Amino acid sequence: MSKKVLIVDDEKNIVDILRFNLVKEGLETIEAYDGEQGYELAVSQKPDLILLDVMLPKMDGFTVCRKIRQTMNTPILMITAKEEEVDKVLGLELGADDYITKPFSPRELMARVKANLRRTASEEYSSKTPSNVIKYGSLVIDADRYEVKRDGQLIELTLREFELVKFLAQQPDQIFTRESLLEKVWGYEYYGDVRTVDVTVRRLREKLEKDPSDPEYIMTKRGVGYYFNKA
Repeated sequence: MSKKVLIVDDEKNIVDILRFNLVKEGLETIEAYDGEQGYELAVSQKPDLILLDVMLPKMDGFTVCRKIRQTMNTPILMITAKEEEVDKVLGLELGADDYITKPFSPRELMARVKANLRRTASEEYSSKTPSNVIKYGSLVIDADRYEVKRDGQLIELTLREFELVKFLAQQPDQIFTRESLLEKVWGYEYYGDVRTVDVTVRRLREKLEKDPSDPEYIMTKRGVGYYFNKA
């Protein structure tokens, strides 16, 4: 069965470009031209991926993203205008997994889309494999259930946040640069902005750590990157 992508953008020419490139790769698309319709279709159609513009009538993309994240972990790629750096960071803070900037190339678009669809496919596969649980102190990472618990309490993470902490925890004390994390966790090389990694780490610390300013698990190696502290 082909994967389904929801496109939410009020510019018909952008929707047409997105649809053409997605269908060419064998993906099914559904479209919405305002935020309210986009949110309704996300809930009713349960797409495998959402391409979500920031500037939308009736309900802006940030609000749509926040509402979707209250009940769904579907990967969300925000579509931002060139140079709107604040929008990129805010989208990630609200739970978006990634962003793509207009004007975008078909190659970049499909790299982002395929990387995020591979992640959802790996989640489906993991549910069929034997248990894979990582434990460090009071922190428990269940790769089968895509769950993280601390002191027995379930911590709500986006799929991207989960993938990042799982990747680091599977290779404790090994330092990874932001660029390598983009390639290994986000699934593509050079297209991403390293600030994507920084924002995701910050969100993870706020959820995982007792004191985010003095983390126990997700550590920074100044001038190099990040690592998971198993001590």
